[in-house]
Amino acid sequence: MGRVAIRTEGLTKRYGSVLAVDSLDLEVGRGEIFGFLGPNGAGKSTTIRLLLGLARPTAGRAWIMDVPVGDVERAHRHVGYVAGDVAVWPQLTGSETLTYLGNLHGDVDVPFRDELIERLRFDPAMRARSYSKGNRQKLALIAALMTRPDVLLLDEPTSGLDPLMEAEFQALATEAAARGQTVFLSSHILDEVQDVCHRVAILREGRLIEVAALEELRALGGTVLEAIVDGPVPDLAGVPGVTGVEAVDGGVRVSVTGSPAPVLARLSACPLVRLRSHEPTLEDIFLSYYEAAK
Repeated sequence: MGRVAIRTEGLTKRYGSVLAVDSLDLEVGRGEIFGFLGPNGAGKSTTIRLLLGLARPTAGRAWIMDVPVGDVERAHRHVGYVAGDVAVWPQLTGSETLTYLGNLHGDVDVPFRDELIERLRFDPAMRARSYSKGNRQKLALIAALMTRPDVLLLDEPTSGLDPLMEAEFQALATEAAARGQTVFLSSHILDEVQDVCHRVAILREGRLIEVAALEELRALGGTVLEAIVDGPVPDLAGVPGVTGVEAVDGGVRVSVTGSPAPVLARLSACPLVRLRSHEPTLEDIFLSYYEAAK
């Protein structure tokens, strides 16, 4: 078996006149935590549905662990899935739900399941109808992880979780990757993706516009300058190297590629109260791609 866990070739999905996924070519390696980014409507959830075999592609192909995703029974043996909005059987307890799902899939690591219940502070004795959104997400995460699948397809998996449980999820994802499992993480929480992912893909209107390691994206993203000025803010939009300008309280936030010297020269003409620079965050990079694509 190869080192590629997820592969797509020309994967396309059209709903009438709407092109939801447009010729997606992607490879995700085994043991990789891969971030899949884009705003609502970019095609992230549709891509996951295609990978799960829940939707048929208009064109193109996809494989999970070298198994065509159209061979749903074989492909699903390798997959754990968490949806952003988890549906439950309201009359079952959490424990009964996990037992039922475990019997469907088989190969449950029972000690690990019990560890997950403890780490995620989940009460399996309650009936599912009583669970909050966060507890439904915990139930889905435990169900996905407890079989130690080769591939985890996670669509907004921390929706409804508190910050402590978000941190626990990140630890679990990191541990899974260290064991050789692949984590495919679709999320709008960019800080979460930045903290845990090895590579990210940026999707816009169904089309892949970038795939790179975070370090590579930061290098391409250049520098972010934040200047607080005592007076009018100078016009920086036309300065060489400037890729984005955002007004902040009392000043301006500027994204720069290449040397920041032209921006600093323009700023030096006004009374500066404070000036600082830093590497771009994933949010800075994400927004710069969308600004450039307008």
